[in-house]
Amino acid sequence: MNHKASKTVLTITALGAAAMMLAGCATGGAQAEAGSGEAKTSPAEELRLGYFANVTHAPALVGLEEGLFADALGDTEITTQVFNAGPAAIEALSAGAIDATYIGPNPSINTFIQSGGESANIVAGAATGGAALVVREGIESVDDLEGTTIATPQLGNTQDVALRSWLADEGYETDVQGGGDVQITPIENAQTLTLFQQGQIDGAWLPEPWVSRLVEEAGASVLVDEADLWEDGAFPTTVLLVRQDFLKEHPETVEALLQGHIAAVEWIEENADEAPATINAAIEEQTGKPLVDAVITRALEHVTFSVDPVAGAFETLVANGLEAGTQKDGSIEGLFDLRLLNGLLEEAGAEPVTAAGLGEE
Repeated sequence: MNHKASKTVLTITALGAAAMMLAGCATGGAQAEAGSGEAKTSPAEELRLGYFANVTHAPALVGLEEGLFADALGDTEITTQVFNAGPAAIEALSAGAIDATYIGPNPSINTFIQSGGESANIVAGAATGGAALVVREGIESVDDLEGTTIATPQLGNTQDVALRSWLADEGYETDVQGGGDVQITPIENAQTLTLFQQGQIDGAWLPEPWVSRLVEEAGASVLVDEADLWEDGAFPTTVLLVRQDFLKEHPETVEALLQGHIAAVEWIEENADEAPATINAAIEEQTGKPLVDAVITRALEHVTFSVDPVAGAFETLVANGLEAGTQKDGSIEGLFDLRLLNGLLEEAGAEPVTAAGLGEE
């Protein structure tokens, strides 16, 4: 299996972001194009947004903490739901309990394939990088992993698939029931930290800030930084996924959500000194405890925030999921709908992002 994919990191000009923030809830050409073919569309009264209290979901955290979503959405009320891992968020999205969610790429792929391409579309990227395999003392190479127990956030989530496919490349057999040469145990992230500290698991493949928490608070060491498995270190960690029905019925609202999202990504880039405290405050609000300074600093050093979803990596992610046995075979053509995003970027004078032949752009 080939983990190689090209890295494209979007830089939005400060003037462009400022212009979008001042614009409020837009009704420009991008919205009209994405809504074409519909008899009627209208702004939604409410947008229900999912996200995780993770550093890799910082655009969601900042967008909420700084009021950027509320400013862009105008009269549309935003309500939120916090999840631990992608499959749970997908379950809520599929049930119509939420309208959009920040989520990893693999659950996005799974729902699209399982629905025959009718469930949801990726409308933007959010973060790349920020995932790794951390292990206890005494594990110094891949050869030391046989017979160990390694945690992931949830069966079929992005880190779970990454671990399974990497182990397969290294010659280890695993299965979704927790058997094989290495026992993979899906565990909630906070519990993973506790179990690692107690010596009940040998390691975990996790997103930030949990990688840094295990390193700084539990003495773990990084055995595999996932960035090393991808060309130029770029792999998608978080994307913004929207229910297709919601996108079709309320393109104006999705465009406004994207305005807030772009503003949040730009805010993180332009406020490097303030960003750790803002992100940490949002994490504390959801978890009841802030990250220590060393953890938030280390975590942010390993994540890049960008609205580019790195669509060129997704065919490799499909192959990984199939190899891991966590998804069905199927086409992801049409997974992306980047028209609203690219319309906003064009208005801001920024370069468009590509769907890599896997949808609208």
